[in-house]
Order: sequence, then structure tokens, then C-alpha cells
Amino acid sequence: MSSIPAVLDLVDQRTLDLLEHRRTETKLKRRGWLVRRALLAADVFGLSLAFLVSVVAVGVGASPTNHLGQVGEYALFVLALPVWVIAAKLYGLYDKDEERADHSTADDFVRVFNLVTATSWLLFVVAHATPIAKPSLSKVMVFWAVAIVAIPLARAAGRYRCRRSVHYLQNTAIVGAGDVGQGLARKLLRHPEYGLNLVGFVDSYPKEPADDIAHLALLGDLDDLPGLVELLDLERVIFAFSTDDDRDVVDQIRALSDLNVQVDIVPRFFEVVGAGMDVHSVEGVAVVGLPPFRLSRSSVLIKRTFDIAGSALGLLLLAPLFTVVALLIKLDSRGPVFFRQVRAGVDGVSFRIWKFRTMVVDADDLKDDLRHLSIHVTGDARMFKIADDPRVTRVGSMLRRLSIDELPQLLNVLTGSMSLVGPRPLILEEHRYVEDWGRRRVSLKPGITGLWQVLGRSEIPFAEMIQLDCQYVTTWSLARDLSLLFRTLPVLVGGGVRVRGI
Repeated sequence: MSSIPAVLDLVDQRTLDLLEHRRTETKLKRRGWLVRRALLAADVFGLSLAFLVSVVAVGVGASPTNHLGQVGEYALFVLALPVWVIAAKLYGLYDKDEERADHSTADDFVRVFNLVTATSWLLFVVAHATPIAKPSLSKVMVFWAVAIVAIPLARAAGRYRCRRSVHYLQNTAIVGAGDVGQGLARKLLRHPEYGLNLVGFVDSYPKEPADDIAHLALLGDLDDLPGLVELLDLERVIFAFSTDDDRDVVDQIRALSDLNVQVDIVPRFFEVVGAGMDVHSVEGVAVVGLPPFRLSRSSVLIKRTFDIAGSALGLLLLAPLFTVVALLIKLDSRGPVFFRQVRAGVDGVSFRIWKFRTMVVDADDLKDDLRHLSIHVTGDARMFKIADDPRVTRVGSMLRRLSIDELPQLLNVLTGSMSLVGPRPLILEEHRYVEDWGRRRVSLKPGITGLWQVLGRSEIPFAEMIQLDCQYVTTWSLARDLSLLFRTLPVLVGGGVRVRGI
């Protein structure tokens, strides 16, 4: 193996500082230790707040069958807290952050909703079956409603706090320095909120890192991996198509099981294997089942019902905001309030999208003159995006920063040409570059938000955006739509700045 001084000379200062900090600790604290305690505290806080709100809102009254009155209800609540903690643990609400780098409160929401619902009604039934307490139905409803909101918000705050701690960081190495490994490294570097301190690559026959990731070290061969884990305090190792023999790679993965390190594996055919794919077994061999590329009729009906209800409610609640924005646009510059543009819709059928106008009236006529300023001009010319577009008006800049200009698309959702969540609605100029299997992305209606919005918007290359859209189509579920909507909120609140992961 490479000598210790030689390897330490390769890594960056951030890694050295992190190693020094951990060597001075009397008790080593890692991500799992930190996050589990934060989430436990968040759950107790959210449940306690829900209980106190229900007491204040409804009150507790004694009755001939409820001799203990308020004391009994308090006692029942305290006794129920350990039940919640055990149920949440069994439901996987405390362990995913250590396993998945991109796990967020949005991913917990459905589980939290189910668990709050189940435990609320279970306690209601148990309470009325015993002489301890007799909470009213209205009190249980208030508790349930507040808990549904308070627990996710408390968990988001807890995760945000954890991500500011040095204990949250995980020293990470990628096994495989080829195109897949280097592409994965770029993705991780774009997402500091994952808390992965990327140290470098491990590969026996490495490909020299490209210029944009040249600062990442080539740490050694595959045989050096166990020693590197100990030397660099690696907490996560990602296997991404090493050039080494597959049997040697499997042996190293097994060896890491004794070293308290999280192992991630990029699967073969990862381009078509999305999150949540079904894994089953054939005589002990794990087999991944790919779902059909199109949704069933019942799924389409559920998605459309959700779209109608969500867009109608959104338009109703946002009507005052629409009025203010329309007035600001008219006062700021000449031209219409709304911008209509042709986009590629479901099955390639075009439609006109609704947006608040954020540019000068003749913006399209100026596009060719500004094409050299596109952030994709030196990479992928299929997409046109200018960082500080001179065509954007003063009010338009504010609307774009907060994504308010997208809200009129609720009209498209209500009328059926778009969905709340879905593939990115491409302009026709971009859509003509989508070929072959990529055309399947339009088997679902384009969405106001989606994976492309949550994971980076204009930062995502064109080919990767097409792949994300196809992944969304093949892995659709109503729970995932709710998760993506939830994860979009921090992007809007952060003014377009990525504050995901809470």
C-alpha cells in the first residue's frame, strides 16, 4: 500500500482538517448518531406541540366515565411517546439518513402521515377501552392535524441543524475513476447539502480526472481500500464501475462489512434502473424488475384528479397574489401581463404555456444576438440559458428568483395540458433534439415541477435531464409526486438557491 505521508499529501485541506478534528474527539460521533438524536427530539417536540394545541383548542373535561380527567390524558400521552419512538424506528424513520446521502424530510412525509394517522386512532380506541382517559373525537382530530404539520417541520429544522455540524460530514471515496465514476463525482460536488466530503478515487487502472475535478486525488489501488478506509476515516465508499476484476471488487465489498463503512453500488444499466425499482430473487440471485413505461388507466385517473384538485385550490388561494403581480408587471414595463409560448406536451402534441411575463416584449427577437452568452454554449448547445439575462425586467428578475413567474401554469394544469409534477416542458427548439427512447418522456404531461426542478434546474445537462424525465415516468407514484412538491418548497423559499435535503 502507498505510504501514509504520500496518501495524506494527496488529499485536500478540508479532509486533513476533518481528520484532525476527529482525532481530538474523546468519543467519535458520526452522521447516524447525530441525526437519530435530532429526529427523536423533533418527533417528541412535534407530538408535544400537537398535544398542547389540542388541549388549548378543545380543553379537557371530567365526566362520570373519565374520573382522572386532564391528568389521565397527560399520562396517556407520556406513555404513548415510547410507542411512537418504537413504531417510528420499525418504520425506518430514524435510519435512512445514514444510508442515503440525499434523504430528506420530504421522503419521510408519507411515512410520518401514515404513522401519525395510525397511532392517533389507535390511542383513541385504547383510551376509550380503558378508564385512563376519554379524549373527544374533536381533540384527536386537532392533535392529528397539528402533528401532521409539526413533525415534518421539526424534522426539517433538525436536519438543517445537523447539516451545519462537522459530525454530519462523511469522508467519501469513489471506486472507479472512469467516465461513470467521474460523472458521479461531479454530481456529488454539485450537492454540498449531501454532506459528502469527496476525498478521491480508488482504481487500479485509473483514468486521469478531467480538469474540473483534477483536485480529487487518485488514492491508490483496489487492494489499498481497507487501509485507506482506516487511514482517511472513510465513512462511505461508492463503487462505480472499477476497471478491476469483478470478483476482486466483490471481495473488497465483503471486506468493508467489518469496517463500519456505508457501501453504495452504482448498478449496471443504471441509466434505466430508477429509485424504488422492485428487487426480487430467483434462486438467490437478485433480479431488478422494470415497470411498464406507461401508467395504467387507474394511475392516470388518480394523477389527473390530484392535478385538478391541487390546481383549483392553488388558483383560488393565489388570486390576490396574481392581482398584485399583474399590477407590478404593468407598472414596470410595457407589454402584456402574461407570456404565452409553445411547448411540447404529452405525446409530442404542442400547447401554449402560461407564465407571467418577465422579459421585454421583443425578447425572442434578441435571442440570436445573445446566444453566445448561454451557460451551455461551451458544453451542450441544445439548451439556452443566460445567467444574467439582459432581457429580464426589474420585476421579472424578482419573479424569476422566487419562481412566481411559473404559477400561472396552474391554468395549464386545470385545463389538462400540464400536470403539477412531471417532465420538464421543453420549447420546440429543444424538443427536436430528443431522439429515440428519450421521446418516451412525453408519455406523461409536462409538470410545473419535477426531478429536474428539485435537483438543479438549469444546472442539469440536457442528456441528464432527459434521463431524469424518463426515470420519473417509469417510477411514478402519488407519494412521489407529493414528495417532489414538498421538496420544491425550499427551492422557492430559498429564492432559487438549493436548500434541499431538510
